[in-house]
Amino acid sequence: MRFTRLLLARVMPSVVKNFDYLVLGGGSGGIASARRAAEFGVKVAVVEQSRWGGTCVNVGCVPKKVMFNTAMHAEMMKHYKDYGFDVQYKGFDWGVIKKSRDAYIKRLNAIYETNLGKSKVETLDGKATFTDDGCVEVNGQKYSADHILVATGGHPFIPNIPGAEHGISSDGFFELEKLPKKVVVIGAGYIAVELAGIFNALGSDTSIMIRYDKVLRTFDSMVSDTVTANMEHDGVKVIRRTQTTSVRKEDNGTLTLETTGGQITDVDCLLFAIGRNPSTQGLNLEKQGVKLDSKGHIIVDTFQNTDNKNIYALGDVCGKALLTPVAIAAGRRLAHRLFNNESDLKLDYDNIATVVFSHPPTGTIGLTEEEARTKHGDDKIKVYSSVFTPMYYAVAEEKHKCSMKLICLLPEEKVIGLHMVGQGVDEMLQGFAVAIKMGATKKEFDNTVAIHPTSAEELVTMR
Repeated sequence: MRFTRLLLARVMPSVVKNFDYLVLGGGSGGIASARRAAEFGVKVAVVEQSRWGGTCVNVGCVPKKVMFNTAMHAEMMKHYKDYGFDVQYKGFDWGVIKKSRDAYIKRLNAIYETNLGKSKVETLDGKATFTDDGCVEVNGQKYSADHILVATGGHPFIPNIPGAEHGISSDGFFELEKLPKKVVVIGAGYIAVELAGIFNALGSDTSIMIRYDKVLRTFDSMVSDTVTANMEHDGVKVIRRTQTTSVRKEDNGTLTLETTGGQITDVDCLLFAIGRNPSTQGLNLEKQGVKLDSKGHIIVDTFQNTDNKNIYALGDVCGKALLTPVAIAAGRRLAHRLFNNESDLKLDYDNIATVVFSHPPTGTIGLTEEEARTKHGDDKIKVYSSVFTPMYYAVAEEKHKCSMKLICLLPEEKVIGLHMVGQGVDEMLQGFAVAIKMGATKKEFDNTVAIHPTSAEELVTMR
């Protein structure tokens, strides 16, 4: 009988299970959209082939922030004596923070799965693939849905050079069992900047290899200049206008890098942070009439619609504003539009605030000065800027300045860009982002009474 059942299972097609809403990807955006949809009484399922929570929870912003906080402790220790504390430093144990960090992430994985259950969202473990008939197959079982959301995220890009397999990506950073002695980070974007800063603060001999002269080149020039200078001030070696051509692993386990600028030897850790690719491969989206761009990103309109009227996409898989809160916001709005008759609801992608956890942090929202002048013309732009030393460093021997810039559109001086690098700017940006989103002018900033003594007051007293 058992053999007969197995034989029938092989020759008979599986029964297709139907949902109102099927979400591919258990990351922040997919989960947020699924849970919100379930609140409207529809039948929802989420497919995930890895750990719940996606990139952000497992190998992105959450564990990265834990490591940034760890690095902050190392940096603050330099100032203890200036504040009168006699503290003896006896070393740093990477294994301790890795263990507690990983345990925290596992708790979050469980919380995400539990919350899906509480929301009555069915969870499907496995890799999803579209079938020719428009269904989705997971582990041999076929599912159909009136609405299907693709929120499968992205993954790090590894260059096609000899020996690249000896390097790691940002994912691999969280698998390291100990702090490397000598690190080379390749890349100039925010991930490269953040991870290089963490390595350096915790004691690694750290270099960052970039193709041009500065890091964060797509940011406002003030940000790019300041962050690059801060990295060098802190001891990170910035290797400019250089690319790695091959990697060789030596008998002693270290790496030798052949670069366009010469050879780098005795490298314990090579980390590639040169971009991310969308996780669309193997989904068979093309068979569903879903268009992709040249890099594999799903092309959507402002409502997250693809060219297939029943398939939607959001988050990193679309290649725009690769930020967790963006995916969450877009996912919830999509659920409202599809299942709560809010036909005009969509995410406004203008003026999205973002933070880079550089050392010290970077906060930015709106247009860069370069973008503003190109869009509106030089005669329509007025820029206010300030560079000062935060009060925290008043009694400290080693100091970091804070740089701020407001970009205003004449004649009413509407604030269309705000950029900051300095201690605490990551926490102060959120409130100012609300003001800018509401269309605040420089006069309204000026009419706000300053909170003294803080670094934030500079934004409402700037002349």
